[in-house]
Amino acid sequence: MIDEETGYAAVRGRDARFDGVFFFAVATTGIYCRPSCPAVTPKQRNVRYYPTAAAAQSGGFRACRRCRPDAVPGSPEWNVRADVVGRAMRLIGDGVVDREGVAGLADRLGYSSRQVHRQLTAEVGAGPVALARAQRALAARVLLQTTTLSVTDTAFAAGFASVRQFNDTIREIYARTPSELRAAARAGTVPATTGRAAEPGSASGVPLRLAYRGPYDARGVFDFLHTDLVPGIEEITGPPGRRTYRRTLRLPHGPGVAEVDERRRAGWLDCRLRLADLRDLTTAVQRVRRLFDLDADPYAVADSLGGDPLLGPLVAARPGLRSPGAADPDELAVRAVLADPAAAGELVTACGDPLPAPDGGLTHLFPEPARIDDPALRPLTTALAAGTLRLDPGADRDEAGRALLALPGVDAWTAGYIRLRALGDPDVALPNEPPLSDAWRPWRSYALHHLWATGHRARPRLEMTTT
Repeated sequence: MIDEETGYAAVRGRDARFDGVFFFAVATTGIYCRPSCPAVTPKQRNVRYYPTAAAAQSGGFRACRRCRPDAVPGSPEWNVRADVVGRAMRLIGDGVVDREGVAGLADRLGYSSRQVHRQLTAEVGAGPVALARAQRALAARVLLQTTTLSVTDTAFAAGFASVRQFNDTIREIYARTPSELRAAARAGTVPATTGRAAEPGSASGVPLRLAYRGPYDARGVFDFLHTDLVPGIEEITGPPGRRTYRRTLRLPHGPGVAEVDERRRAGWLDCRLRLADLRDLTTAVQRVRRLFDLDADPYAVADSLGGDPLLGPLVAARPGLRSPGAADPDELAVRAVLADPAAAGELVTACGDPLPAPDGGLTHLFPEPARIDDPALRPLTTALAAGTLRLDPGADRDEAGRALLALPGVDAWTAGYIRLRALGDPDVALPNEPPLSDAWRPWRSYALHHLWATGHRARPRLEMTTT
């Protein structure tokens, strides 16, 4: 947890670099905010600090209506940390508690429910139930402000067990009833999550603003994703600078389609989600965020790499360069072993599940591992289907790395690339690439992307596109 002097300096300076890293609450008002909140700076003696929004909510504070602290990027700490708390936070973000309960979360982590609760409470100020509740509240607010779903349908779509629980939570966190929250957004008295409303299941879908921290090199991310688009499940439309990335998503309750615009706005990317079941909203958002590396801390990366003689000029030339992850880790692993987007496209056509109706160039979901019958892929797909290899957000990175290297057909470069993207590891060094100094830890993945983007060496098997 951040010390009080540093925290108050960030609050006094309205320092957006700390948004999502911690939250502060004001004892005299009962409100919690992000550090960059533009409101009058409170007196230091009245300020309380919390590592998560859920912790502030559990402390009895409601979200500021002006700065909307629940909508900030997630803490970059959970991307970096490989311990049980970091793994638990990534799983909770993916919606595991809502789908499988605390017992399911604990089982995935290999700990008892009591141990998981104790460790989370000690480090992030809230247990798994409170953290999941905060996510449900955010999903509900998004749905209230961007769709015309009834309040009852919104409650269940956001993952609440009852309308009463939903109403109580919204009143507690936002100090308004669901109907008042919706009315305020439409009247323009509360900053809406989006500029327009949409019917669920309509052509426009649920529009969202996906927040990020600091500078964001959208061009670099879109260039990177463009290098190995798989026909049928991905496409990029539009000219450079105004491109839209579109892809299908296999979600727990049904298929989905995500669209993300390259054109940046003030601290967010525009996104639209079309979901067969709105209960998948939180999971879909988290998977898109991982794909676009939206919770990264570019300030920490720049501080670490910017003083290096080789990397310093590269970091200065491309501020906010990201390390794209994966919307579906199992899919990424199969694609990495195939090493050929055209072959992956053929696999999609042969084994993938067709969408109910084609959506532009999107026609299928990527096949589940158990559906893939390819001798070259069988060791990998068998391990994924059997669960002996886990690549989900809560997977142990070292354990997964060892399991990958033990599979026939997976060399060290491929295992490292899967670790970099499917597991979101920020500190990966790949063989047959430019040497990466230990001084660049824990950001060697970002160092690698800087070297790739400037053409120091192309990735094996695929040519990098640079513009």
